[in-house]
Amino acid sequence: MKKIWWIAILIIGLTGCNFNHERSDAYGNFEATEIIVSAMAQGEIISLGIEEGDMLEKDEVVGLIDTVDLTLKKQQLLRSIEAVRTGLETIEAQIRVQKQQKDNLLVDKNRVGKLFADGAATRKQLDDVNGAMALLDAQLAATRSQEEKIHAEIETLKIQVEQVDEALSKCFVRAPSAGTVLTKYAEPGEVAALGKPLFKIADMKNMKLKVYISGDQLPHVRLGQEVEVQIDNTKDDNSSLKGIVSWISSTAEFTPKTIQTKEERVNLVYAVKILVGNDGAIKIGMPGEVNF
Repeated sequence: MKKIWWIAILIIGLTGCNFNHERSDAYGNFEATEIIVSAMAQGEIISLGIEEGDMLEKDEVVGLIDTVDLTLKKQQLLRSIEAVRTGLETIEAQIRVQKQQKDNLLVDKNRVGKLFADGAATRKQLDDVNGAMALLDAQLAATRSQEEKIHAEIETLKIQVEQVDEALSKCFVRAPSAGTVLTKYAEPGEVAALGKPLFKIADMKNMKLKVYISGDQLPHVRLGQEVEVQIDNTKDDNSSLKGIVSWISSTAEFTPKTIQTKEERVNLVYAVKILVGNDGAIKIGMPGEVNF
């Protein structure tokens, strides 16, 4: 009887272990949103002060690409603007002189007009004054046209300066988002070309567990649903975490060979992603389980 009792206990224990192992609804691996940061400027990498594993903040400056050529170009443009503004001052002085000449002619025109009305001036004198006034108006219009042209040239140079400033800003290597440096592809002293990968960053604080479920499970899963996620703690124990269903595939696919499912006989499955907060215990590629 004692022997039968121990056999019964052993069977119950094995059954319980098997139940605990099978109680998860889906299995998968953790992944993170990875971003490869590439060079946005061309030139020698002056500095790239990061190492794999570093935590970066959004927009944090972590490196610099040579800016000498762009700085010299900007200085040249600024000098050009100063030179053009000098010409503008000359044009403005001409306009002031021509306006004064026009005011003087207006006085003469009014005087000759009165004399002509009184018969003390000839038609030719009046025509000469009117002709001089028309000529001065044409000269003033031409000078103002030159002034507008110089203003347009200055605005064009200012736009070129803004373009250089934009190019200079791209020489500063920044983290596009907060995250952890996964891989460093370049070192100071190397020459960066446009699009050359510099480093890879990922948000490790918010991981996604990608699992696959069968069509029978699909009606019981919805976006925003809170679920239980389990990760390996020890050989015989799991740690439980809270997760939120963030994405459900709209189409079925064949069961991936590397993924276990609740029902291995199912040929078509649906991919599901579960957002899980990470306190540092979860790593990319780490296996996980989920209970809906």
